[in-house]
Amino acid sequence: MKKIFQILMLITVGLFMNSCYYDAYPEYEEVDNGGGGGTGGVEISYATNIVPLWNSCVGCHNANRAPDLRAGNSYNALVPQYVTAGNANGSPLYVKLADGHQNLATEKLALIKTWINQGAKNN
Repeated sequence: MKKIFQILMLITVGLFMNSCYYDAYPEYEEVDNGGGGGTGGVEISYATNIVPLWNSCVGCHNANRAPDLRAGNSYNALVPQYVTAGNANGSPLYVKLADGHQNLATEKLALIKTWINQGAKNN
């Protein structure tokens, strides 16, 4: 009986500990860039919000494989060849990532989509 109680307590504590979480990436809304369609949310910064996402990609996408996502090179390597500013669904980068390339987390994919739809600024 004591062994069953210990197992149940372990399971209960495990479930309790895993049920408390928070999103690592906050949800961002699109900013109205004057063209309408924006919802008045937070503007995504390429340097602050997007560049860190490429850290896991640099192992393959470096000087030897396009696009070169190394720091200082990534923006010029992506825009305009792989990113169509203001149109994430028409951007080859977003389409490839949305199709499951490297199983990018949903939050990260949403961040990239919002950045592209906000005009893919180098800010």
